[in-house]
Amino acid sequence: MKFTALKWISAVMILSVLVMCFAACGADTAEKTWKVGATGPLTGDASSYGISVKNGAQLAIDEINKAGGLEGYNFSFDMKDDQATADQAGSGYDTLYEAGMQVSIGSVTSGSCQAFGTKAAKDNLFFITPSASAQAVIETGTNAFRICFGDPDQGTLAAQQIKKDNYTNVGCIYDNSDPYSSGIFDAFKTEMEKQSMTFKVQTFDSENNKDFSSAVEALKDCDIIFCPFYYTEASLVAKACVAKGVNAVLFGCDGFDGINAMFTEADHITNKILYITPFDVNSTESKSAAFVAAYKAKYGADPDQFAADGYDAVYVIYTAMKAAGVKDINIKPSDLCNAIKGVILDKSFSYSGVTGTMTWDESGACTKTPIIVDLTK
Repeated sequence: MKFTALKWISAVMILSVLVMCFAACGADTAEKTWKVGATGPLTGDASSYGISVKNGAQLAIDEINKAGGLEGYNFSFDMKDDQATADQAGSGYDTLYEAGMQVSIGSVTSGSCQAFGTKAAKDNLFFITPSASAQAVIETGTNAFRICFGDPDQGTLAAQQIKKDNYTNVGCIYDNSDPYSSGIFDAFKTEMEKQSMTFKVQTFDSENNKDFSSAVEALKDCDIIFCPFYYTEASLVAKACVAKGVNAVLFGCDGFDGINAMFTEADHITNKILYITPFDVNSTESKSAAFVAAYKAKYGADPDQFAADGYDAVYVIYTAMKAAGVKDINIKPSDLCNAIKGVILDKSFSYSGVTGTMTWDESGACTKTPIIVDLTK
């Protein structure tokens, strides 16, 4: 009897251990996800960009998971707040990588993404930034790609458009302390000289970006003023134009997306405002319209270009992983990087998203067709 009881007790204990092991294994499997990481400004002056990218990316993650994920596993997304600073982007990368990040949409702003990319290059971790447009970002490594136009592209396109529209009295204001602004300006200057066109220049920096009265006054006779910087400063330029009676067209780049939110009815902005972008929230194209509807349903607001770029970045990663036949949830970041690159660098590969049909070259640059949006109030 004693022996039988001991055998029975032992059997029960063994069975209990096995049940616990199977339960633990099941829980472990259920908790595993394809880990996508990023950093961006979720607080501070540039937070609008970071929040938009985060929202767009999360919407894509939710849609992919609802459709079954990949190989039976869902995707998870984590964006760390870098406040648009290189130091915090670097520390954010470290935190994400230590937590198991396998692939990334990089950082939102150029200075941050350059720091992020430098670390990612050492690990050969694939990233495709939605919005960091400085050329230096994709020069950090062969693992670096982007969704947005590059700074040189926007500067060249702007000069060509100004020439095409027959503007002859041209002005430009740019931020000489910011890689995004100065990079676009350099390409703009090169293309204007190539077109034998002259223009007047005013500059500002991060320490002097609140009062544009003198800059606008110096360009008061211009028909068009090229403004390669972000919407926060652009709105101040527009208000300074009203105060000074300057009626020039204000022509910007993708950083202008969001400028309308900076105006009130009392501002009485009368200048024509144009900007280069790959995304138009009013597009009737089916994929874009569906994205806008889904975004509004989830967040209660219209998406901007940064949200659209974040959405497309996640879908490019998912589409490339699927095309590459990635199956191992425990795949190392470097191996995943090589698999994704093998797909998107294939000349037959393209992705049609809400920001256009995109292809990539060995440099990591994206090719797609721009849209000129008119924000005239």
